[in-house]
Amino acid sequence: MTYSSNATGILLAAGLGTRFDPSGRHNKLLATLPGGTPVVFQSARKLLAVSAEVIAVVRPGAEKLADVLNEAGCSVIFSTDAERGMGAALAAAVRATSEADGWLVALGDMPWIEASTYEAVARQLDQGAELVAPFYRGKRGHPVGFGMAHREALAALDGDGGARGIFSTHTPFVIEVDDSNVLLDVDLPSDLGQV
Repeated sequence: MTYSSNATGILLAAGLGTRFDPSGRHNKLLATLPGGTPVVFQSARKLLAVSAEVIAVVRPGAEKLADVLNEAGCSVIFSTDAERGMGAALAAAVRATSEADGWLVALGDMPWIEASTYEAVARQLDQGAELVAPFYRGKRGHPVGFGMAHREALAALDGDGGARGIFSTHTPFVIEVDDSNVLLDVDLPSDLGQV
């Protein structure tokens, strides 16, 4: 770890991934990248490189996914709230870590984000920014950072909108990055070989 953030990492890994497999039999987060590493394992390790404590949120019944996340080094919470969407999953993680100094939030299906991007977001969060986001060519990506000022709003999130409401009412500290991976996720099996 080149930089260790005070923020607690949150890895959102509770989505269904229905575009990846409409049948629901294959979890895209457990699909393997060209080197053989599961998508979610690589995403978790990137977040763990800057956050010593990472909480991963999964749906009840996702034991295999939880095992992979534990192996990566995450603490896992099973949340029935996650069935209501990304916002509800994020809220569950914030409520479980309410004493945190801030949160660095990443998505389980974004395994290619560069370590320098995680570090840049974490550094600004640790230096007092209350809302931090990387931007690539004018588009906001992930991971995003939230300071303690957003604790109540985060804990009250619900549905699938994530934290869009917070971003619509607060201006983030913008970090311009040359990392297109902040916008790149795994939606379809063909996405696995993108990078």
